[in-house]
Amino acid sequence: MTSTFHAGASLDALHSPALDHETVLITRGVRSGLTISVAVHSTRLGPALGGARVWHYGSWLEAVEDSLRLSAGMTLKNAAAGLARGGGKSVVFVPSGTTLDDAAKRAAMLDLGDAVESLGGSYQTAEDVGTSANDMAVVAERTSHVCGLPADRGGVGEPSDATAAGVYSAVIATLETVFGSPLVRGRRATISGLGQVGGRLARKLADAGASLIVTDVNPARRALAEEIGASWIEPGDEHLFETDLFIPCGVGGALNRDVIAQLRCAAVVGAANNQLAEHDGAEQLAERGILWAPDFIANAGGVIYLDMASQPGADLDSILARVDGIGDTLRSIYRSAKEQGVTTLAAAEKLAMDRLEGAALTAA
Repeated sequence: MTSTFHAGASLDALHSPALDHETVLITRGVRSGLTISVAVHSTRLGPALGGARVWHYGSWLEAVEDSLRLSAGMTLKNAAAGLARGGGKSVVFVPSGTTLDDAAKRAAMLDLGDAVESLGGSYQTAEDVGTSANDMAVVAERTSHVCGLPADRGGVGEPSDATAAGVYSAVIATLETVFGSPLVRGRRATISGLGQVGGRLARKLADAGASLIVTDVNPARRALAEEIGASWIEPGDEHLFETDLFIPCGVGGALNRDVIAQLRCAAVVGAANNQLAEHDGAEQLAERGILWAPDFIANAGGVIYLDMASQPGADLDSILARVDGIGDTLRSIYRSAKEQGVTTLAAAEKLAMDRLEGAALTAA
């Protein structure tokens, strides 16, 4: 493991996540002064691919821990999706109460580009929460190991449409499994988070006839609720409403013990990464009879798009078919979990680990 720390910091402080990563780079940007963490969890299947997150945290250690969790999740996501990619993630720590203006954001992206470049191609970054295709164009000024650039810069654009399409396919598979019908019309869904993916998914579900309750920490997104005819509620209590589907599309950790105990839904399927605050949340959901779509399966549409669209001779129809296939993957996981008497998380992790182990055997 390779690490670069602030003066006075210690790896001993990173006690929460399991440090089984290949590389963890922690550095202070020379332009922005912000702490940047780049975590490469695995390159067993190929160079790591995972987005760059710019987010507020209580401390830089929390940001590093998030990069560790997210990168490990990307290993599972990329493996389960059948991509020749490893798992990685980068996080730019923005202290609580700090706002980045355009100049500060640009400085942070240039610093991120330097950090990615220093890893020599073992990790390729892309957009994520708090970043965009235009931000990736700035990163590209310092490294070639970046994807998702704007189309006018020769890139493939943002992956949000593909992510939303994949989650929609997961919704269809989940409805079919729970209710015996894939029909969205008349079903109730609560969406927590109306960002780039959650907003697109809300539109798709509204167009298909779902009855929606939506919320977001950004009150400006209430306008979308009014536009699509959804009911708006203030964030914090959305999990208390009776619904068919609870759809987390914000930041991770939303499904903690208390929230799971209070859920009033038949299933949970959403776009957020790392939805479970604790690993055994999968057991708690199963005990309550709530079907959970493992997040790294349901939200893989974006990374599938970025990987396939970046290849020479990329075919859009093939990409869309692969994204739509997320529903079939999820159906298989649901069947395996039921037949083997395990959680959907265990079944999804087995799918990913089988592919990782298969790659190891081939390499040997």
